[in-house]
Amino acid sequence: MRYDFVSIGDVVTDVFIRLLPDSARVIEGTEWDLLCMNHPDKIPFDRTYIVPGVGNSANAAVSAARLGLSAAFVSNIGDDKSGQEMLDHFKAEKIGTEYIVKHKGKASNNHYVLWYKDDRTILIHHETYEYHLPALEEPRWIYFSSVGEHAIQYHDDIAEYARLHPAVKMAFQPGTFQIKLGAKKLMNIYARSELFFCNREEAQEITESTDNDIARLARAIHTLGPKIVVITDGKDGAYASDGDTVWFMRNYPDPQPPLERTGAGDSFSSTFTAALALGKSVTEALMWAPINSMSVVQYVGAQEGLLRRSQLEKYLADAPSDYKPKAFAKI
Repeated sequence: MRYDFVSIGDVVTDVFIRLLPDSARVIEGTEWDLLCMNHPDKIPFDRTYIVPGVGNSANAAVSAARLGLSAAFVSNIGDDKSGQEMLDHFKAEKIGTEYIVKHKGKASNNHYVLWYKDDRTILIHHETYEYHLPALEEPRWIYFSSVGEHAIQYHDDIAEYARLHPAVKMAFQPGTFQIKLGAKKLMNIYARSELFFCNREEAQEITESTDNDIARLARAIHTLGPKIVVITDGKDGAYASDGDTVWFMRNYPDPQPPLERTGAGDSFSSTFTAALALGKSVTEALMWAPINSMSVVQYVGAQEGLLRRSQLEKYLADAPSDYKPKAFAKI
């Protein structure tokens, strides 16, 4: 089957541990904030939530499928109960699973999310799998994101596939390890990317710059290859550059305070990509993306709040009159 959207990356089960307000505290620092609990006490918590089949690329596949695109997922799982739950989840979301490889004798990935108030700290661990890019029936879009540290060759395989299939458009949302690798080691991925996503701090790390100016950061990322550069800025909105103009977009108003923020960035990036795949312009995609982010943070986990297209369009129709992209700068 020729899919509209094929997402590539690792998949995990998130185990949320909701901490009680008085069992921990956050200490603000100059370089990073610290989540603090008494050690070696027994720390009471509220409850746990188990959310299978998540991760940057997995979330993107679900987002695209709910928005009406035919979607498949390329990933690796273990032959355990957790892996089977992931497969069942994707099938229920009508996502193609033929490219998901089950590794005999291996465990599936599990992450542990320390949920404190409306934010979280995630304890991550990627199992060691052998990564092989399957023979894909040429999709319209590839969405590539986070993989484990031992998957360096995998990036070259994906870049080579993209080179041999110039009609395929690629969106790249680098994960933590991919950003740490540096743009030079992933130059073939950057060069082949139609669409690129990161936040402001990641843009500085990628460009090896302390510059805080969004237009200059976008310009620097364009020089690496991506045709469309999207830089998110948390509660302060997001920016998208088409290579000529940088557009600013405010966040969609929250109907109530966020419950927790896991998946907000993934929902933004995947919705933006899906909008382009559905024939929308950059400015239209910039209006779609914050709506799904707003919805996701009203729920536990990265996927429960992902919207169907009709739901998203209803929010768009009901948006405030000033909910529109604004030209921010010229590149």
